[in-house]
Amino acid sequence: MSRVYCPECGFQNPEASNYCSRCGALLTKDAGGETTLSFDVEGAGEEGESLLASLGIAGPALVVRSGGGMAGQSFQPPEGRTLIGRSPECDIFLDDVTVSRRHAELVREGDRFTIRDLGSLNGTYVNRRRIDSAVLEEDDEVQIGKYRLTFLLR
Repeated sequence: MSRVYCPECGFQNPEASNYCSRCGALLTKDAGGETTLSFDVEGAGEEGESLLASLGIAGPALVVRSGGGMAGQSFQPPEGRTLIGRSPECDIFLDDVTVSRRHAELVREGDRFTIRDLGSLNGTYVNRRRIDSAVLEEDDEVQIGKYRLTFLLR
């Protein structure tokens, strides 16, 4: 039986798997035709800002980079507490078994954003480090289950 290795944790998964059974990361299979390009908004100046505006992103936001077919979706947290989890009652609903029902919370206090893990099984990661609580900075990567999000402060 053929195996595919997880690019994140190295775990051996059956070839038919789409996600790692240990960490929930997307298992990439070399399809040979898809390319992801990155775009430096800072370096693009006004053009980059107008691109963000055309995508409906103005001000602080969490943008889904990958996971669950939600790539490109953005969430703009209001002042106060934003609940993140698998429960439909959450402010940011991430529908996958790798996400706890009440996984994490994002607390906005003025210009300061703090993300806290709420005792989730799979943990909350900021820049690939498991955290209990962390202050988010521009372009930080947040991983919740199989979802990878980028924090934009613009």
